Amino acid sequence: MEARRIPLRATQLQICEPVACKQCGVYQLCMPLGLERADMTLLDRIVKRKEVYKRGQLLFRPRERFSYIYAIRSGSAKTSITTDDGRVQITGFHVAGELLGLSALASRFYTSEARALETMSVCKVDIACLDEVLRDVPAIQYQMMKIMSEQIRRDEELMLLLGKCSAEERIAEFLISLSRRFASRNYSGSQFRLSMSRLDIGNYLGLAEETVCRIFSRFQEGGLITTERRNIRLNDLKQLSAVAHIDAAA
Repeated sequence: MEARRIPLRATQLQICEPVACKQCGVYQLCMPLGLERADMTLLDRIVKRKEVYKRGQLLFRPRERFSYIYAIRSGSAKTSITTDDGRVQITGFHVAGELLGLSALASRFYTSEARALETMSVCKVDIACLDEVLRDVPAIQYQMMKIMSEQIRRDEELMLLLGKCSAEERIAEFLISLSRRFASRNYSGSQFRLSMSRLDIGNYLGLAEETVCRIFSRFQEGGLITTERRNIRLNDLKQLSAVAHIDAAA
């Protein structure tokens, strides 16, 4: 089915709106207590404060002591690691409703760098308070495992993309993955803003920037997508899914 035709610029306003609390990663930790009680007690205990970060601003860096999990309310961020010889590898793009910093739970030090891709609002979850809650409420431990499991699954999918898929398959799967993540948080799954650059997308997917630009142009010429600067509309999810060799209904 063809996407509803509306101006691409209209999607910019949508992504700037904070994600609803029920769509936030922190809220998943509150659900076992019951929604009303969670809103009044658990959130007040573990959410330290809300902050706004500007584009390019650093949230945390490797080897910095683990103090907070960051729940993205609006905007987006990227995480990356730097090798000993100075090369940078982007490890993930994170959108509203998702959590940053979970990989630090074991070592108690952040393992990557996180930077805002655009102006973003976050809730900072105090890890010391969260530890107390996790000890007191076993059901929340299970919720935390589910959240981390989702991140592991996403990492496994990336490994498969890098190891087995062509450049076109990688980009098609990347766009579909973003579409599903936005849709799961009640944003449009067919129209959204790509806050990351083509260079960053290429770094993440193991492709040259020129290859990313060429495939985006090919998809647009074929009617699969429409782009205007960083705004994008997915015109044919079924065909994109066919390119990526995945089930469009999944």
